[in-house]
Amino acid sequence: MLPLVTLRQFWNDLRRQKLRSALTMFGIFWGTCSIVLLFAFGKGIGDAQMKSQKGMGENIAIFWPGITAKEFKGLPKGRSIQPTEDDVILIREKSVTVGRISPEFRRWNQTIKRGRNSSLRMLVGCWPEFGEMRNLIPQAGSRFINQNDMDLKRRVVFIGNLLAQDMFGSEQAIGEQIEINGMPFTIIGVMKEKKQNSSYGSRDSRVAFIPASTFGTMYSTRWMSNFVVQSKKEFNMLQTRREIYEILGARYRFDPTDREALAVWDTTRGFEFLKTFFTAFQWFLVGIGVSTLITGGIGVSNIMNVVLEERTKEIGIKMALGARKGYILIQFILETLLITAVGGVLGFLFAWLLVSLVPSFGLTDFIGVPQVNINVGMLVVCLLGVVGFFAGIFPARRAANLQPVQALKLF
Repeated sequence: MLPLVTLRQFWNDLRRQKLRSALTMFGIFWGTCSIVLLFAFGKGIGDAQMKSQKGMGENIAIFWPGITAKEFKGLPKGRSIQPTEDDVILIREKSVTVGRISPEFRRWNQTIKRGRNSSLRMLVGCWPEFGEMRNLIPQAGSRFINQNDMDLKRRVVFIGNLLAQDMFGSEQAIGEQIEINGMPFTIIGVMKEKKQNSSYGSRDSRVAFIPASTFGTMYSTRWMSNFVVQSKKEFNMLQTRREIYEILGARYRFDPTDREALAVWDTTRGFEFLKTFFTAFQWFLVGIGVSTLITGGIGVSNIMNVVLEERTKEIGIKMALGARKGYILIQFILETLLITAVGGVLGFLFAWLLVSLVPSFGLTDFIGVPQVNINVGMLVVCLLGVVGFFAGIFPARRAANLQPVQALKLF
């Protein structure tokens, strides 16, 4: 019976004080909406940035030649350390932490030609593992370099999607031939479009990739530009780096703790920083929403105090007819929770509607895909309960503590 009475009284209060009630519920509405939207967009932006970072590869490190900075067993510092493809083979054989590894041979401003179309682009020679490490995913009907291409030193090439567009436009590129520095190559694959906001030479979308063995016969070079390493899942990159320094330190006789002997870009450190940053960023945004929600709760408390003043006579009559303090207390708290719940539900539904409409505006390339998180929804529900309870408890206690005679006299 009490819930029905409370609902009827709630509806009557809304009708009597339309503007005040609407403004109060709007505070709860906007606070709920803010929490859901800020967390959803924060997560969308964070995921988009992480995806772009992973465009160059996930859990990888790039090693370049370096110069020793420490003396070692009578050898002076300042020695040049220039690993070769044989060293990469040695690391692959001896390492227990390396999952994938590939040398990388680079040449800038190589002439790539198809008919009258000509362009100066980067040419990379690599192993088959390179494609998986660097997220070079082939388009449907194409492939990356394989071991047979390496063994037979085939003149085959895998090209970036924008390079394919430059050379062929809307035409099919797979199976066609292009000339690289005057030598014919068959296109075996075109890279699937990906997001990439970091690189160490050129974006993969405009690069041509050929087998490392073919690159060696073309340029007769022994020295590789760098090599790329990916750790096994059960190991972290720090362990892999230490192991590589130990293996190459023994081969080239430098101190394994000499971090200048090889230059390293450990991309996993950047991932950890971004992950921590965007997690903190999300909760900062949620904190702003929570502050707005608490402000709305203060508004609810104010309107309930006004309701108390307007209903003092009613409370006195009820108590004179035998209503207990608990009845009055619960009725006021339920009314407060109803105001809070209505504003919260409307705010959540509005936020969910906005989030569902975002992809249709074509902004996902910039802000990612916002997602309404169920955990955040549960957090909002809990906060609404707390806000509603504290917003109603104080006016409810005032109402319950009124004496019948006092209430009738005040009116």
